[in-house]
Amino acid sequence: MSRPSRGYRVFQSANAVVLTLVVAVTLYPFVNIVARSFSGERQIRAGKVSLWPEGFNLTTYKIVFKDSMFWRNYGNTVLYTVVSTAVAMILTTCYAYALSKRHLRGRTVLVGIAVFTMFFTGGLIPNYVLITSLGLKNSIWAIALPNAISVFNLLVMKAFFENMPSDLEEAAQIDGLSTYGILLKVVLPLSKAVVATMALFYSVSFWNSWFSALLYLDDAERMPVTVYLRNLILGSTGGTNAGAATDQLSQVGANIQAVAILLTALPVLCVYPFVQRYFVKGVMLGAVKG
Repeated sequence: MSRPSRGYRVFQSANAVVLTLVVAVTLYPFVNIVARSFSGERQIRAGKVSLWPEGFNLTTYKIVFKDSMFWRNYGNTVLYTVVSTAVAMILTTCYAYALSKRHLRGRTVLVGIAVFTMFFTGGLIPNYVLITSLGLKNSIWAIALPNAISVFNLLVMKAFFENMPSDLEEAAQIDGLSTYGILLKVVLPLSKAVVATMALFYSVSFWNSWFSALLYLDDAERMPVTVYLRNLILGSTGGTNAGAATDQLSQVGANIQAVAILLTALPVLCVYPFVQRYFVKGVMLGAVKG
């Protein structure tokens, strides 16, 4: 086996240096946020916190964790994310599978309708009136249904299904499987990469969402944790009341944002490694052609 050329070795070294710098630049803000969340207010305001906590402080975490409203809203977020992602995946998968069939009548019109919504929306007030008139306000469906289909995800899944060998579906049809049987027993088992990728996209979107809840939910006990943490941040600057935690926020105003960001991002960071191996493969396979 021949040795790599000098030029190739130089390329590998340069590539390693560049990628190391990219990783360092990417990780630094997150490490800094973690350090700030455990640091004292005085050290944060003095700009002494970089990659390691200064003046170790758990006051903010204690305030948040002792508040029953935090755990109630956290449970709401888990529920909203699971239900909304399930609804979104069912609707997106069925729509994309139908659009992948070139013999489907009206296929061009259906694709056009989906693409049209990427550029034009009804607006905030018409959407609010629609949700209210449908009786969805102050319910989980006000969170799940309006954002159930992302057109980007739809088009990626559509392209993925179009690239699958048609012989497999024809053989399944000869064996007597119906359209839904082919989708469930043949297509989806071969589409784990793109399904996992789209589920990740949807779950992250619903987990981080707060505006829809603020708009459509009136009851504080129905709010997701993102709204709770938003109110906590505003409360630390003299804004919105955040329940039992507000009385002590003057002591933790400097690191409340870091704690809020960390608590919101942590579950996603824990789940991501399990679906990361599907991520690049799912996006690339679904983007071969549109």
